[in-house]
Amino acid sequence: MGESYMGTSSKMTRRYFGTDGIRGGANKFPMTAEVAMKVGMAAGLSFQRGHHRHRVVLGKDTRLSGYMIENALVAGFCAAGMDVFLLGPIPTPAVAMLARSLRADIGVMISASHNPYYDNGIKLFGPDGYKLSDEIEMRIEALLDQDVDISLADTDGLGRAKRVDGVHDRYIEFAKRTLPRSMSLAGLRIVVDCANGAAYKVAPAALWELGAEVITINNEPNGFNINEECGSTHPVGLSKKVHEVRADIGIALDGDADRMVIVDENGAVVDGDQIMALIAESWHQSGRLAGGGVVATVMSNLGLERFLGEAGLQLHRTQVGDRYVVEHMRAHGLNVGGEQSGHIVLSDFSTTGDGLVSALQVLACIKRQNKPVSEICKKFEPVPQLMKNVRFSGGEPLETAPVKAAIEDARNRLGKSGRLVIRPSGTEPLIRVMAEGDDQKLVETVVNDIVGVMAEIKTAA
Repeated sequence: MGESYMGTSSKMTRRYFGTDGIRGGANKFPMTAEVAMKVGMAAGLSFQRGHHRHRVVLGKDTRLSGYMIENALVAGFCAAGMDVFLLGPIPTPAVAMLARSLRADIGVMISASHNPYYDNGIKLFGPDGYKLSDEIEMRIEALLDQDVDISLADTDGLGRAKRVDGVHDRYIEFAKRTLPRSMSLAGLRIVVDCANGAAYKVAPAALWELGAEVITINNEPNGFNINEECGSTHPVGLSKKVHEVRADIGIALDGDADRMVIVDENGAVVDGDQIMALIAESWHQSGRLAGGGVVATVMSNLGLERFLGEAGLQLHRTQVGDRYVVEHMRAHGLNVGGEQSGHIVLSDFSTTGDGLVSALQVLACIKRQNKPVSEICKKFEPVPQLMKNVRFSGGEPLETAPVKAAIEDARNRLGKSGRLVIRPSGTEPLIRVMAEGDDQKLVETVVNDIVGVMAEIKTAA
C-alpha cells in the first residue's frame, strides 16, 4: 500500500492555459477582454469543420466580470465566422450537455469555479461535450500570440450572436431524466446552497419538480457574492440551516455547479470520496458499475481505496484535475470517477462533473434505503490525512538536494501503511505537500519536516 506521487510543474510553463482552462484575476492578464477576444478567434479557427454554419454555445456564472469576458468572446467568435448562442448564467455541465444537444462545434463556460468573484476563467469543450485535450489547448495557445487576421472570416461570413431561450428547462429535464421515471423525492426536506452562482435557478427548480420540499440559500447573486462564505468550499452556513429547519440533507454546489458536497441531517459534511464510495457500491450492486472500479486522483483518501478493495473493486488514480479523471474513465471504460473536492463524474449521464446530477444519485440511494443520510453516506473511516501548501517565488524547490532527501526520508518512514503526494499547484505558485497513513502523529511529522526544509531553502534563497 506504500505509495508516493511526485507531480510535475509542466502546466506552469504554459502562458495561458492551466489545469482547468484559462483562469486569473478579472481584467488582469490573462483574463482581459483582449485575451478573451483572441481566445474566441483562436478557438473559432481551431474548430472549423466542413462548410456548415459553425456555432458555439456560451454560458457563464454570476460574476460581474462575466459581462466583459462574454462580449469579448462573442466578438472573437463572430470574427472567426461562428454563430454564438448565448445561454446566460447556467451550470458548467449544462454547457457541456448543450454543446452536444445543439450540435455546436464548441462550448464555452465563463467561470472561475469555486474562486472569489474577482477571479474569472474560460473553460472550453469540444463538440462531444468533453473538455479539450492538452494537445488542442496547446494548438489554441499557439494561435493566441499570432496575427490571425488573414484567417478570419470574410465580411459576408461573419458570425451572428443571439440569446437562447429555454436552456434552463432543457437542463432541468436532462437532470431529472437521470433518475428512474417512477422515482419521487416526496417526503425529503432538502436545503440547497447555490453559492450565489450559476445553478441558483435550475437546482432548486429541479429538486422541487421531483417532489422534494426545498429550502434554498445563497440564491441571490449580485455579481460580487459568488462563493462568498458559501457553497461547497464553505458549507458551515449550510450545516447551520440543515439544523435550523431539521432537514434530511443539505446539498452545497460551487459557483459553476460542477462540484458538490453533502451535509447530513446532523450537519456533518460528506466529501467527494464518500459520495464516490456510495454511488460505486450502489451501482455495483445493481450491475450498473462499468470497468470494475472507480477513477479518482492522487488526493483521494486511502480509506476509499481500501473500501473499494474489500468490495472487489479497484481505485484508479490520476493526477489532480477532473479532466484527467475523465480521460482515464474514457480510456479504460469506467463510468464513475471524481475528486475528493466533490467533482463527481458519472459518464452514463455527463461528460464532466455535475453537482446536481451527482446529488440526485445520492438522493436516489436515500429514497431506496429509507435510512438517514449519516448512515448511508458514511461508507468508510477516512485515514488521517494532512496537506500543507508552501508558497515559493521562482526556482524549482523540488529539485534541490535537501528537499529530495526529506521526501525520500518521509517515504521510508511511512512505509507500506501510507502515501505521500507532493505536487505543484496548476494555478498558483504553491507546492502542495500531502501525507496520509494510519498513524496520525507520523503523518503530521513527515509533512511538517518536508515543509520545514522547503521553508529553510526559501529563506536561504
